Amino acid sequence: MCEKTVCFQHIDEIKEFVNAACRCDFDIDIINDRLTIDAKSILGVLSLEYNKELCVRYEQQDSEFENVLGKFAIA
Repeated sequence: MCEKTVCFQHIDEIKEFVNAACRCDFDIDIINDRLTIDAKSILGVLSLEYNKELCVRYEQQDSEFENVLGKFAIA
């Protein structure tokens, strides 16, 4: 299982992230405190406070998804 911490600054970044997640054939979750959201759900991701640090968990590696994820990753 892979895990990265991300932070979004604008709604357009969320749209780009969700679009990349939707192209993957494996589960991707966003964890915020005790809440787990399906990263492929635009409404679910938009319901989160997007300027907070969020944990993204996914089961497989996909270079295209990880390139998009890298744009929003926090070191």
